[in-house]
Amino acid sequence: MPATLDRPVYGMSQAARLLGLRTDSLRRWIDGYERAGVTYFPVIREERSGDDIITWGEFVEAGYLREYRAKRVSLQYLRPVIAILREELGVRYPLATLQPYTSGRNLALKVQKQVGLDPSLNIVILGRDGTLQLTDPAQAFLEKVDFAADGTRDARRLYPLGRAVPVVLDPERSFGEPTLRAGARTEIIAELVDAGEPRDRVAAMYEISTEDVDAAVRYEYDRAQQRAA
Repeated sequence: MPATLDRPVYGMSQAARLLGLRTDSLRRWIDGYERAGVTYFPVIREERSGDDIITWGEFVEAGYLREYRAKRVSLQYLRPVIAILREELGVRYPLATLQPYTSGRNLALKVQKQVGLDPSLNIVILGRDGTLQLTDPAQAFLEKVDFAADGTRDARRLYPLGRAVPVVLDPERSFGEPTLRAGARTEIIAELVDAGEPRDRVAAMYEISTEDVDAAVRYEYDRAQQRAA
């Protein structure tokens, strides 16, 4: 069985839906694209493959890039940063491991300077007290990810709305589809409530709280609104 980050989990359109992105945008980040005869290499993959099946590591790194999508700077500028971190750390998915955000902050700063990265895309900054701090997008991403406690420190699960909301994406649970922390699929919970089942009965059925039921319903409602937009 492949390591967690190497595990094929989602199709491109499925991953885009879970990340709240356009499929063509996600494909450009992961697999690159061509425009007017010019080839633009992937931000995440080492080279273009044409494969629409993405690994958990690719999905997590796309989740990191998503935190920067409001910036008016091309995410292509992050490509050399990821490539150097990949080589220096000896891992395939450096942004899906804990190192750049903790013990590897000095390396992240060095790489940012080395490639002349636009400051709006930085991973770390030097604080007024002289310590290295995560930028707001990097911190926002870190707060959504659980990392393994073993030596790999790889991302094992993602909380798409933050840890305060009990919705989780886990490649080892329900084929990576959104579930509550207790394991129930958010889609099934929302369907039951939509069909008229009382919240307390659904909660009892799955041994969860009514607050969890409400979180699942809100999450699925928001996803439906995104798809309709």
